[in-house]
Amino acid sequence: MKSIYDIEVTTIEGQKSSLAPYKDKVLLIVNVASKCGFTPQYDGLEALYQKYKDQGLVILGFPSNQFGSQEPGSNKEIADFCTINFGVSFPMFEKIDVNEDNTHPLYHYLKSEKTGFLWIDKIKWNFTKFLVNRQGKVVDRFAPSTKPASLEDAIQALL
Repeated sequence: MKSIYDIEVTTIEGQKSSLAPYKDKVLLIVNVASKCGFTPQYDGLEALYQKYKDQGLVILGFPSNQFGSQEPGSNKEIADFCTINFGVSFPMFEKIDVNEDNTHPLYHYLKSEKTGFLWIDKIKWNFTKFLVNRQGKVVDRFAPSTKPASLEDAIQALL
């Protein structure tokens, strides 16, 4: 794999793609879940997206059911939940695994580029966030408890 842009992904609507359409954008990549204590962060993520999308920020949501089975629904149910409850308009992708044997290639890449606390690469919980600059380099990793609004300075520095 040459870069993050070569990684294949599938939209929440089932369309196969890669991350190439997001080249030259600042990316905030988040593993999300609908039944998590951090689910209200969708509001903050959407607020960041609305505020900075015209300057080149794209938030990419990747549902995962690996933490307490907090994302049990189908892709359609997840999409409907996000739209109805949080007005999510940023790109969402199909449900994936972010840890263990079936880890999606995107998360293999992200975790290899930025490890977590004490250099552990494993994703600890829903709403772990990775910030990627316009050149496709993973520049930071944020804990699930990190509120989206607190990322504003880091995002502005890359825009």
